[in-house]
Amino acid sequence: MTLKNRSRRLRKSALVRDLVRETKLDINDLVYPLFVVEGENVKKPIPSLPNSYHFSVDKLIEEVKELTDLGIHYILLFGLPNSKDSVGSSAYDDNGIVQRAIREVKKEVEDVYIITDICLCQYTDHGHCGLLSDCGEVENDKTLEKLSKVAISHAKAGADMVAPSDMMDGRVENMRNTLDREGYTEIPIMSYSVKYASSYYGPFRDAADSAPKFGDRSSYQMDFANPNESLREAELDIKEGADVIMVKPALAYLDVIRRVDENYNIPIAAYNVSGEYAMLKMAIENGLMDEKVIMESLLAIKRAGADIIITYFAKEVAEKLKNA
Repeated sequence: MTLKNRSRRLRKSALVRDLVRETKLDINDLVYPLFVVEGENVKKPIPSLPNSYHFSVDKLIEEVKELTDLGIHYILLFGLPNSKDSVGSSAYDDNGIVQRAIREVKKEVEDVYIITDICLCQYTDHGHCGLLSDCGEVENDKTLEKLSKVAISHAKAGADMVAPSDMMDGRVENMRNTLDREGYTEIPIMSYSVKYASSYYGPFRDAADSAPKFGDRSSYQMDFANPNESLREAELDIKEGADVIMVKPALAYLDVIRRVDENYNIPIAAYNVSGEYAMLKMAIENGLMDEKVIMESLLAIKRAGADIIITYFAKEVAEKLKNA
């Protein structure tokens, strides 16, 4: 019997294909990003992100209940405040939109694990991820204290994990030390360790109202031509105390996910970002691809080495898996 015949026989039955499948996607691999806004009874579609919404806290609770019923227990929470200033002070306000959302969701929903984005870009009037000098340059070291204040306010509200996305140097160490000093030693940090200065973030910046008002973020996000740099960035965050490291974007950086996975024995998250999601949704809606491309894409991310996939497809995938 030839190997070719054996392979052909294993391919013929769908049940056999499932049995011998090398890479499998589980609902517990997925984290669903959600956007919370001020107000009441708000569930407003986000045009740039089909099937995604801005939720007020009351509607967010309804959504999270629906997600847990589908088997999705992990969410990544982003907040859109009503007021912004030069230092992003509403990001670390104990009564800020994310902090209130965490408290209310935790009161009403069991078995939900809330990861919170830690950054200033949605909260600053200039849209950059850190504080600015008088000449408009991001001041890395001065930003660290503010980011740690955000993390503490989220932990105090009941967040299960914090996820700094700002890409300031040294923020993981500063945040870990601050959390430990304040008694939050059990709160893990999922660091956006390998975050490229990518054009794939466009729909998210529209959804989160976080586009910079001038310039770009290339001075603190990574050059997309640099795969080797990913290892340096990941190693620095691991040494500083990160519990999970993230590669972002995912689909356009599968080679980077693989490099990081092969070099570090630590959980790896990959963010299937808004632009990747929007392109596939548009292709599906226009009949250029069928919906199977969703699972194909997510399996590619898993196959590359990601343990955790943050994706706007999570709810659709959960519905498919539940009805399979």
